[in-house]
Amino acid sequence: MSAVVTLIAAASAVLDEQAVQAARASLTALGADTAKPDWLAPDRACDIAEEGLVPEQAEAAVRRALDGLAVDVIAQKPGNRKKRLLVADMESTIIEQEMLDELGDYVGLKDHIAAITARAMNGEIDFKGAVRERVALLKGLNESVVDEVWQRATLMPGAKTLVSTMRANGATCVLVSGGFRCFTERVCQWVGFDDDRGNVLEVVNGVMTGAVVEPILDKDSKLEALLAYAGERHVPTVETMAVGDGANDLPMLLAAGLGVAFHAKPTVAAQARARVDHGDLTALLFAQGYRIGEFVEG
Repeated sequence: MSAVVTLIAAASAVLDEQAVQAARASLTALGADTAKPDWLAPDRACDIAEEGLVPEQAEAAVRRALDGLAVDVIAQKPGNRKKRLLVADMESTIIEQEMLDELGDYVGLKDHIAAITARAMNGEIDFKGAVRERVALLKGLNESVVDEVWQRATLMPGAKTLVSTMRANGATCVLVSGGFRCFTERVCQWVGFDDDRGNVLEVVNGVMTGAVVEPILDKDSKLEALLAYAGERHVPTVETMAVGDGANDLPMLLAAGLGVAFHAKPTVAAQARARVDHGDLTALLFAQGYRIGEFVEG
């Protein structure tokens, strides 16, 4: 087969036979031969294998056919679907918050800092400069605030299941964030990642100085981390997966065997080869061909 097209409904939606048949019809209209749908989860996810179209053509056709439905579409070559390495962004990906924005709440500047964050994540301004500018506004905050802010963190639905299932099947899962180690270490333990990387807030005598310990981890660092972890574990790039939502994630998304823009900023969603707009993080398991009976709950 040329490609496997995976249809994944949002948790609040139902993937029905009518939608699946519309997807198949869109492929056959372009001259593809399609196999019988392979349901990965009833009413939730299924694979359609096809011969005749490259993945990009197949995905575009199915997206047009299902426009308006809360269904994600990921098309890829059929080989090496189950990945041996996952590299994940943290904020707005594994957790639902941007923790630097939450810290900004303690100096009365959450909206101001959040606006800078949004521009940086959409690639409108330099990421390193945006980190320095936002952290400078935290000067004088007591380090203990980190513990208070941490109480606001909530996991993205499906995060633990994604990591637990992949690790149970022999994959290495790492968290690589442009955020801060004071949070990545906690998320790493909470979710069950193998390792984490992040930036470091400079603290002197228990007080934030308003500076970041250099060098700052950015988009190039994330790409380097993906390649380094793959190299150390002898994992071919085609057997790697990356997931993130911001512009600083894009290089690693494009380099990974399957790079998924997850509820991503517009410029990232437009450039990534795969995207999840509606589903939760278990969509990444369905994309790898896991059946719901194989899911391991965290």
